[in-house]
Amino acid sequence: MPEKNLPELITLKRLIDEGGKHLEVATPHTVAIDGRQFPLYTIALGNPSPDVPALGFFGGIHGLERIGTQVVLSFMESLLARLRWDSTLHQQLESMRLVFMPLVNPGGMWQATRCNPQGVDLMRNAPLSAVEKVPFMLGGQTFSHHLPWYRGARGAPMQPEAEAVCEVVRRELLPRQFSMALDCHSGFGLRDRVWFPHAHTATPIPHLADIGALEELFSQSYPNHNYVFEPQSRQYRTHGDLWDYLYLNGQNVFLPLTLEMGSWLWVKKNPRQIFDRIAMFNPTARHRLQRVLRRHLILFDFLMRAANSHGRWLPEGMARTVQHRRALTQWYHT
Repeated sequence: MPEKNLPELITLKRLIDEGGKHLEVATPHTVAIDGRQFPLYTIALGNPSPDVPALGFFGGIHGLERIGTQVVLSFMESLLARLRWDSTLHQQLESMRLVFMPLVNPGGMWQATRCNPQGVDLMRNAPLSAVEKVPFMLGGQTFSHHLPWYRGARGAPMQPEAEAVCEVVRRELLPRQFSMALDCHSGFGLRDRVWFPHAHTATPIPHLADIGALEELFSQSYPNHNYVFEPQSRQYRTHGDLWDYLYLNGQNVFLPLTLEMGSWLWVKKNPRQIFDRIAMFNPTARHRLQRVLRRHLILFDFLMRAANSHGRWLPEGMARTVQHRRALTQWYHT
């Protein structure tokens, strides 16, 4: 049964109130369901100039994966608290832009489903088809909204929630010379993974050297991290991937990443969770939830610093060639 309210939406509204003058807030879409109205919020802060780099954080694209929204909200809460005293953070925000969409699919979260209220999987909804074979069903299907991983009707417009993501990315991220995005999910594997395009093909992306340099920078800065960086295509390929679609429509350096939190580890520690469709994708024990909410703050803060300082680490010339070859060996030749 759905809840009487969405705690994540209540938290988000509280943070918007606390952020006050620091935040630029918009509601590009409202989801009407069960006699309720759930606004889809976008929040921005920092320098609005198109000449500075930008970083976007997204969560809640799949309604079952509440932890994705929760980690974005946790980071927002940390940022807003630091704005009261941290002069270094204010300096960072003078030279970059931050964008947040913490809860992309409030209707799906209200119904406790992966898809949106129309039965569409928003991560299979972009007008993009895989050029290679995809796993049956999992890769996206157009048979019926009663089945999982439904892409939507052939030729139909994108769902409003997916289009809202595209709109904010086109407005805030793609026009800049450098931008990144991190989309937070859960539900795959025993380890936390950072995926990058492509998902619709095993062909490496043109900015593979940049991704390789970013991964190397993170591993050197935090040598004991437990993330697995890899192209999503290394695990499985899909139709309609939202981030592939946006990446292919960009002209500048745009690096979309997906944080795929390894929920199988939570189930392994508490096997009874496998019988609860919410618990399968989210940590239920209080101490485990707290650990997840704090552990990813390091990655989020790193991405902020990396975006702000991209001119110091983006490879050029021979260094770019070396990074490209290293990335091919690491992710495609093994």
